[in-house]
Amino acid sequence: MTTYRRRAWVTIAVLVHLIVVLFHGTAHSRLRVELSDWQQLYVFVVVMLAPLLALGLSFMRYIRTGLWLLLASMLGSLIFGVCYHYIIISPDHVTHLPSGEARSLFRVTALLLLITETSGTAVAGIALRAASKRRK
Repeated sequence: MTTYRRRAWVTIAVLVHLIVVLFHGTAHSRLRVELSDWQQLYVFVVVMLAPLLALGLSFMRYIRTGLWLLLASMLGSLIFGVCYHYIIISPDHVTHLPSGEARSLFRVTALLLLITETSGTAVAGIALRAASKRRK
């Protein structure tokens, strides 16, 4: 995989994920499903900021660092989302949402987060593997 292709895949993974995160945040707001302080910090740093930083690093000479950061942030986001949207019973769980017109948006974006975070993890892993093979 060329550097250009790596950067293209990282860009797609990060930007699509960011769009889904923003729509999911809208659903949270409209349903008034609030996060604790530590959860808000986690979402801001790991789910939103880290992938954007990884994207930036991938356009510099720090592409491997960016790929490792993307892998860690997407995997961390995936685990967080699976736990809070599908395992832990709370108002953030897809089957225990408060009533409101944004329930469908919440459920769809929770599923899309699962898909984009799995894809982002895979993109980073595949790109790291390809970069390792090129170095040898």
